[in-house]
Amino acid sequence: MSVAEQKLTYLTAAGRFDICSPGECIRLLPVALDTFRASQEALAGSQDPNVRTVIAPYISYNRRTGGCGRMLKMLLHGTCSYDCAYCPVRLQREPVSFPPGEFADTFLRLWRDGLVEGLFLSSGIPRDVDCVMHDLVETGELLRRQGYDGYLHLKVLPGATRADIHDAARVADRISINLEATSPDRLGGIAGVKDYRQDILKRQAWVAEEKPGSHTTQLVVGAADETDAEILSCLADQYRRVRPSRVYFSAFRALPGTPLASHPDTPAWRARRWYQADYLLREYGVTADELRVALDEEGFFSNCDPKVALADGRRPVNVNFAPRRDLLRIPGIGPKGADRILSCRRERLFTGLADLGRAGIKGRVAGRYLTFGGRETVQAELVL
Repeated sequence: MSVAEQKLTYLTAAGRFDICSPGECIRLLPVALDTFRASQEALAGSQDPNVRTVIAPYISYNRRTGGCGRMLKMLLHGTCSYDCAYCPVRLQREPVSFPPGEFADTFLRLWRDGLVEGLFLSSGIPRDVDCVMHDLVETGELLRRQGYDGYLHLKVLPGATRADIHDAARVADRISINLEATSPDRLGGIAGVKDYRQDILKRQAWVAEEKPGSHTTQLVVGAADETDAEILSCLADQYRRVRPSRVYFSAFRALPGTPLASHPDTPAWRARRWYQADYLLREYGVTADELRVALDEEGFFSNCDPKVALADGRRPVNVNFAPRRDLLRIPGIGPKGADRILSCRRERLFTGLADLGRAGIKGRVAGRYLTFGGRETVQAELVL
């Protein structure tokens, strides 16, 4: 395997640990090997059928979530001097990296050939944080100067300077810095080098100021043995303090050779439940206090949709008179469905489950939590 193949294989594989879309799907992109060489005379432009190819992974996800449909995910530098106990990048000791100019040329070839539509660029930290941030920003600037107008997500590294964060926000559509854990104590148990308050929270506040509404973060669920109650408190603080557009959740996986190799894996369903709970907080107006009702005595969610768990503990609501806030708490009814119900019932009240079809609602899902009828029915329910 050539040096170009080795770099591409490793840097794309290592990039999968940064999440950029819920339920993101890894697909394979066959690319002419010489596309990954900086020379303008590379064989990538050749029509020779004998040109060797290398398989590069990219992320494919629903366009409605924002960004693009085919996103190349890469680490600019594939080694790291930090000591995060769950991270495989720390195990790589041989230098693996793309200089900014070489990678910019590489990516532009793929983009102009229509093979990729966007870029998520992160990095390990093999040396000084400032040097690596400069490389990330320089890559973004090179891409923009050479005509790239597609989606660009740049990762902000712990301890980055305010100036570098400003420049990253200037060239990228989205920037992010990972929380990793819920608190200083939890992070200290799995990453001794990082200072949670200074390196992450302080920088996250700068990120929020430089890119309001267009920044994200990520939590590694289960690595630090935190409870769901701790995650919930962390999220409530996030949305109150810095208002990220999204929070991503990565279920911890034990990797051979890391200090947490013997730590139990986090069930994949736990991360899925957190995506559901986070959506309730962001889009449905559910409060953290309301969600705490769905936690067990030890502070964990069960493997059940939190919205269903909350609805099971409440009395049914009358679909003809419930306010939008209450409709949003019914399983099977989202923001658009709630708005359609409000519109439809102005013209004619709903009479039964089958009638919910007028608003595009599946009665089979929502019917358990709804009642029907006029104001007399509502009054009777209140008396009961």
